[in-house]
Amino acid sequence: MITLTESAITAVGRFISSSDKPTGGLRIEVTDGGCSGLSYGLRLEEREKTDDTVIDCGSVKVFVDPESFPKLDGMSIDFIDSLDGSGFKFTNPNAVKSCACGTSFNTSDTGAPTKTCS
Repeated sequence: MITLTESAITAVGRFISSSDKPTGGLRIEVTDGGCSGLSYGLRLEEREKTDDTVIDCGSVKVFVDPESFPKLDGMSIDFIDSLDGSGFKFTNPNAVKSCACGTSFNTSDTGAPTKTCS
């Protein structure tokens, strides 16, 4: 299960309401890249795909593809708004290594090469 804090749900709701396209929910995915080998991807999507896991987070639906879900299962997403900036914060119990940037990680089963942050 993936959970969103109230702050994250509110932020996604703001993004959805300001979008000029019809939006059914938030897609969360894992892509290759980043300092630690894998990165989180977030984008608004009109609807889920047939093989997605759909998570109902109240006013927001989350769509996760079957390849990403095992790497994200158990993750919590928060939205931080501070003087230093704002953005999503990921707490992923599957990450065995994370980069200081907070959006790059690696799991024990990826075998993805890590890179040096610049």
